[in-house]
Parts: sequence; C-alpha cells; structure tokens
Amino acid sequence: QVQLVESGGGLVQAGGSLRLSCAASGHTFKIYAMGWFRQAPGKEREFVAAVSWGGGYPYYADSVRGRFIISRDNGKNTIFVQMNSLKPEDTAVYYCAAAQVYSPNYYSDRSYGSWGQGTQVTVSS
Repeated sequence: QVQLVESGGGLVQAGGSLRLSCAASGHTFKIYAMGWFRQAPGKEREFVAAVSWGGGYPYYADSVRGRFIISRDNGKNTIFVQMNSLKPEDTAVYYCAAAQVYSPNYYSDRSYGSWGQGTQVTVSS
C-alpha cells in the first residue's frame, strides 16, 4: 500500500495562488501515476490534475487548464500542484491519490487505489 499526506491548503483571495504538496510513502515503487481530485460541499468528487510517474505526462481538467500546474519529484516521491488565478469555485477539499496499476484513464477516480486525507482550499471573493 501507499500512504499519502497532503499539505499546503488554506484561505486565499480570488486571483491568488496556493501550492499543494502530496508526499507518498510505503510501496512507492508501484506507483504509475498520482493525481489530485476535489470535492466541494454538496457536489461529487471531480478530477483536477494528474501526472504519470515515469514520463511525467500531465493531465488536466478543463476547468483548471492554464491556471494549475502539476509536477512531481520522483526522488522525494512527492507531487505538487501550483494553483494560480484561483476562483471561488475552486473552493473544495483537495485529495491526493496514487494509481498502483496502469490505467488508460487517469481522469477517473476508479484508477486510483490510495487516497490522502484531504486538505481544505477556500477562495474568498
């Protein structure tokens, strides 16, 4: 199993920036991709961004493309998401996830078997 710990959430004004981090431990040699999902109150969990572990290929939801940048540090088993030009609708609990088998669709939460506890991001208008 892989254990994930997120950090970096907080309160920011609209137009501001935040950087989230997620550190993986345990069976990290089995990671194929890691990603971020979010869930706002009363809404379903949705995909935000992901990155393949080997090639570093990024995947983005249309709602964050051009504003968020995902990156990874394989040596530290950590991923980051730099969130710029934040909007009130970005307010949610952000969850880090790890995929430990290959998937043709890292946009789906079904591809991920390990999840972090989540970190709150609040964007005020």
